[in-house]
Amino acid sequence: MVARQEVSAWRPRIPGVVEVFHARFTAHAYPMHVHDVWTLLIVDDGAVRYDLNRREHGTPGDAVSLLPPQVPHNGSPATPHGFRKRVLYLDLTQLDESFIGAAVDEPDLVDPLLRRRVGQLHTALADRGGELEAQSRLTLIRERLRTHLRPRSAGRERPAAPGLAHGLRELLDARLLPGVTLDEAARLLHAHPTHLVRAFSGEFGIAPHQYLTARRLDRARRLLLEGLPPGEVAAATGFYDQSHLNRSFKRLVGTTPGRFARQRGGDATS
Repeated sequence: MVARQEVSAWRPRIPGVVEVFHARFTAHAYPMHVHDVWTLLIVDDGAVRYDLNRREHGTPGDAVSLLPPQVPHNGSPATPHGFRKRVLYLDLTQLDESFIGAAVDEPDLVDPLLRRRVGQLHTALADRGGELEAQSRLTLIRERLRTHLRPRSAGRERPAAPGLAHGLRELLDARLLPGVTLDEAARLLHAHPTHLVRAFSGEFGIAPHQYLTARRLDRARRLLLEGLPPGEVAAATGFYDQSHLNRSFKRLVGTTPGRFARQRGGDATS
C-alpha cells in the first residue's frame, strides 16, 4: 500500500485552543513525545493505538481521547488503511494540572454527547465568523471533561518535593532554546550523567533529548501557524538549522514544516 498523508493545521482566534490539527495517515507512526498542552483527539476513520505512561491504549470510534500534558505518548495506525483524526490542543486554562493524573488513568472517554460536541466544535472553528459559537461549544466541552475527570482526581496529592527527574525537566524547560549538555545538567543537579538519564527516563518514560525536541517542536508548530518561515522558526526554537528542524518535524508530525504551514486550514491567523 502506498503511504498517504493529508495534513491541515491552524491556530484559531479562540482563547484556550492552541492549535487545530486534522490529518489522514496510512503509515506514519509517531515516536514517543510530549506536549505542554492537552491533546483532545477524535478519530473519524480507522483507529490509532498508542502508549501512554507505559500502558497501551486504543481509540474506539465513539470515544474521545484526552492525552495530558507532560506525559509521553506515541501513536500508530491500528488498521491496515490507517486513520483519519481531528485534534484540538488545549492550554491549561481549560484543564489545569490537577486533572493530569485522572487523564493518565483513563484517557479514552466513551461519551457520545462529548464526541458529538467535539465534532461540532471542529466545524465551528473552521467557519470564519463562528467565534462565538466555538467559544460556547468549548465551554460545554471543558465542563464535561472536568465532570469525567473530577471524581478520579479528588484526593490526589502532588509529590511533596520534586525528585531528580523533575529537577532535570525543570532545567530543560528553562533552557528550551539554548539547550543544556548532559554534563552541565549533571553538575547543576549534583548527579552522575548516567544516573540522571536513567532517573528521567524511568520517571517519565522518555529520554531527556526526546523531551527537549518535543517541546521545541511544540513551539515550532505555533510559530509556523503564525506565518513565520521555517528558516526563522528553526533559529527561534533551538534547532541547529532548517534541515535539523525538517528532520525532527517530519519524524514527529508526519510532514515537513513547509507543507505544514502551507496546508493551514480554517480561520488561520497570519
